[in-house]
Amino acid sequence: MLSLPPGGILLGIGCDLIEVERIRGVLERQGERFLSRVFTDEERAYCADMKHPHKHLAARWAAKEAVSKCFTTGIGVELGWKSVAVAHGARMEPIVRLDAQGEALLRNVGGTHVLLTLSHTETTAMAVAAVVRAG
Repeated sequence: MLSLPPGGILLGIGCDLIEVERIRGVLERQGERFLSRVFTDEERAYCADMKHPHKHLAARWAAKEAVSKCFTTGIGVELGWKSVAVAHGARMEPIVRLDAQGEALLRNVGGTHVLLTLSHTETTAMAVAAVVRAG
């Protein structure tokens, strides 16, 4: 039987939209420096295996921004770029993995998990994230 992720009480929601070309440009200019500053090893490996890695990197960038918005912190002191990672569930659905800093922030706002959806086209990538407390 198909089941959806656990729902609950919505505590925060965030959305981000980015032009794919912007990520491609930064990747061409900064290369490894950009990748290692923003993305986890798991994210980098996944995207590197794709035909157009920059599209998938853009979606993950949007995910990190969307998660930071649902916490109302932005990316900075309270939540770093690599505090938020996009992984995959059993059906390849995007799931959020938080590092210790992200987990502490999640507990601090009373959340139990973060829901995420991603999408991209040739020109744009987007993400919507929600901080939820199990109900």
